[in-house]
Amino acid sequence: MSTVILETSSGNMTIKLNHDDAPISVENFLSYVDTGFYNNTIFHRVIPGFMIQGGGMNKDMTEKETREPIKNEAQNGLKNTRGTLAMARTQVVDSATSQFFINLADNAFLDNGDRDFGYAVFAEVIEGMDIVEEIGKAPTGNKGMMADVPNETITILTIRRTD
Repeated sequence: MSTVILETSSGNMTIKLNHDDAPISVENFLSYVDTGFYNNTIFHRVIPGFMIQGGGMNKDMTEKETREPIKNEAQNGLKNTRGTLAMARTQVVDSATSQFFINLADNAFLDNGDRDFGYAVFAEVIEGMDIVEEIGKAPTGNKGMMADVPNETITILTIRRTD
């Protein structure tokens, strides 16, 4: 079992990665972890009862430059249930890069085949779900062209491997 610690300005969470079912997504995520890419990025999208999203924006809401997009592994059988992490993407199926989201509820409509190809789950929170829930209750507003942005910045200080 491979785990990482996600340290935020709101507290820490431990995340178990699923290498077996989502090898492409996990390796992609770890490549960003290992280079320090996530350090001082923010949770830039928070929708209570749905999900929190981060991993690609600086505190000033500028998007960080990423690697090439990866293949979407949403057909891996993992479900978008409360506490799971999935790769964020655009309308293009294979467009995920660094951004991820943590499900605050069971979001079956994000699973493969329910409404479209789906969003690839690759990990789950095993400690610190209370921190995820706290972030999920943050008051939000609009910032530039983006909606659902926390009014007070919630920073991903670092993500690091535990092994």
